[in-house]
Amino acid sequence: MVKPALFVLLASVLLAGCGEKIEEFGGPTMGSHYSLKYVAGEGAPEPAALKADVEALLAEVDQQMSTWRADSDLSEFNRLPAGSCRVMPAPVLELVRFGEQLSADSDGAFDLTLEPLLDLWGFGPQSRGERVPTAEEIAEVRQRTGHHHLRIDGEQLCKDAAVQLDLNSIAAGYTVDRIAARLAEQGVRSYLLDVTGEIKAAGRKPDGTPWRIAIEAPRDDQQVAQKVIALDGLGVSTSGDYRNYFEKEGRRYSHTLDPKTGAPISHRLASVTVIDPQALRADGLSTLLMVLGPERGMAFAEREQIAAFFVTRQDDGFVTHSSRAFARQFEGGQP
Repeated sequence: MVKPALFVLLASVLLAGCGEKIEEFGGPTMGSHYSLKYVAGEGAPEPAALKADVEALLAEVDQQMSTWRADSDLSEFNRLPAGSCRVMPAPVLELVRFGEQLSADSDGAFDLTLEPLLDLWGFGPQSRGERVPTAEEIAEVRQRTGHHHLRIDGEQLCKDAAVQLDLNSIAAGYTVDRIAARLAEQGVRSYLLDVTGEIKAAGRKPDGTPWRIAIEAPRDDQQVAQKVIALDGLGVSTSGDYRNYFEKEGRRYSHTLDPKTGAPISHRLASVTVIDPQALRADGLSTLLMVLGPERGMAFAEREQIAAFFVTRQDDGFVTHSSRAFARQFEGGQP
């Protein structure tokens, strides 16, 4: 499943003890927003120069990967008929390869080709409003989904069916990693970066304390911290079913679709947070685990040694479970 571009922040930033040497800026991007807080040490660029650098990178990603603008490279590929190929930017091909690997590793639980289904259910850029499609409509659209319809040939991306790609489940994480690499090149060693809710932090604040974030409780009425963790050199991604959904006849339909059924997930998992050195990997894995659900998702996380934090609905409340990798790193758990 993919995350929509209008992805609401799922991790609230806690910034106690910020000193005068912390610079910050931000702005709109990808239908949401980004922010950067960094320690302006000796040799670090001025905020205006660094902001221009960051926003140039954001604009590049938007031009290449947006499904919400008609002139992006991805939108032009999506309009091509079956049997077509198009030269694509190297980052797009990189993400397609990454998505194919996640799909293979999870037996198809992760899929970058679900845009027609997102549109059908009312969550995509070409949707005509929220609706519950018929089984026949879902079956027809599913014929145009699946990574097996895609092929990379040199610099070209080819499709043997009228497949449409949506990279929103990993584009923000990829962008965070790109910006983090640029910060390192610019001599910025301590920062907290947020791009549409995908977060990465490194170093420490001027008072010596780490950057901390709060994993948000899965509530749609208010923001409540579920767990606070310290980060250094790690990316964080949370996927949930409680912010982007609609209700029909008393039933909730999440924007997270199961590629195996073409319909919204229906299990009890409310949210899952993944911590990984790569924000790209955290971004993709949080979506993958959300699709798999609490039992299969935890089994996958344990098998792959993923640091994951699950919040599951139970009766009138929530219960939380941590993978062993998460417990070791953030809860003092035993190996």
